[in-house]
Amino acid sequence: FILDKRLRDRGLDPVETPEEYETAWHAELPTVKDLVAEEAENVREVGGLYVLGTERHESRRIDNQLRGRSGRQGDPGESRFYLSLGDELMRRFNGATLEALLTRLNLPDDVPIEAKMVTRAIKSAQTQVEQQNFEIRKNVLKYDEVMNQQRKVIYEERRRILEGEDLQQQARDMLRDVVTAYVDGATAEGYSEDWDLEQLWTALRTLYPVGVDHHDLVDSEAVGEAGDLTREELLEILVTDAEKAYSKREADIEAIAGPDAMRQLERNVLLNVLDRKWREHLYEMDYLKEGIGLRAMAQRDPLVEYQREGYDMFIGMLEALKEESVGFLFNVQVEPAQQAPTVGAQPMPEGLRARGIGGEDSRPLTYVGPSEDGDAEVQRHDAPEPAKAGAATRRERRDAKRRERKFARRG
Repeated sequence: FILDKRLRDRGLDPVETPEEYETAWHAELPTVKDLVAEEAENVREVGGLYVLGTERHESRRIDNQLRGRSGRQGDPGESRFYLSLGDELMRRFNGATLEALLTRLNLPDDVPIEAKMVTRAIKSAQTQVEQQNFEIRKNVLKYDEVMNQQRKVIYEERRRILEGEDLQQQARDMLRDVVTAYVDGATAEGYSEDWDLEQLWTALRTLYPVGVDHHDLVDSEAVGEAGDLTREELLEILVTDAEKAYSKREADIEAIAGPDAMRQLERNVLLNVLDRKWREHLYEMDYLKEGIGLRAMAQRDPLVEYQREGYDMFIGMLEALKEESVGFLFNVQVEPAQQAPTVGAQPMPEGLRARGIGGEDSRPLTYVGPSEDGDAEVQRHDAPEPAKAGAATRRERRDAKRRERKFARRG
């Protein structure tokens, strides 16, 4: 610091004059070292550094760091702290009891209190604060661990997509899972005659082009007598139909956009939907974390509730991810990439051609400036000889007339 200040006082700067600064630095460094060594010896002779503290910190580590300034590497030094029973640390941790005890001792105000009882009280208060801070950090880490586990799953899936792995089987598994979820929701209660197949088919048509009529499934020629349709049979029929529709979709896309077009579409759709769903999930988890502490009023552990509800939200996000991805894979419109038509040279408007922006038949660029005698001078890039002021711009013509009137008045 001393050397840097000296060099800056001489007008040297490490940014503006780096070479001169470095040369002067190496030249002045031995002198400054000798000066500092002499000052350090003088400090040692008078007893070293004396650290004076006016308050104790909540953490003993901070106090020890401050004490350590006074005895670096065996140098002499001393530290002393002056406290008050009204300090924040003492007031928060049973400081009133200690103050009442010292009041009963009836010590004069000008007598310092250096009893071990005060030292133990301060140490006890600092220990309690450190334990509280440790519990807070540990609790925060437990909450963060929930998000960390979810983050690992999402980032691993994202890495697979970005590295270009074949996602065909994963897309088909998503299709099978979504169809299974639809069937489970429609057949959860009652017998087959109680199922609302019309509503199930309406939901499936928003997902993919269904090729099976639900009226045929309860016909005796399809699966037997009416009402004999089971959940497993319905699921097998719909999964087979969905896989056929996906194969047809893949063939149609490759016919339009070429081979491997479906693989590229799968990567794009999965990556976009994954990123968007993950962002939405992060916002929802933050909202959950803000109010989860209120569960303690119902005698429930907020951390356990956060883990449980966070897991449910994560599973719901994954299910929505599958459903939305399958919907995009079936319903997104794919068009072949068209080359941009070649645009030929077109005549420019007269106003643009006059400024030299047009084609070959446009007028050349015009440069306007004063000549040696002060008159307006116009030049073109193909005509270097000067032209008259009448060919200049309107502003130059006004300036030329103004100068003429000025010269006329002087004459």
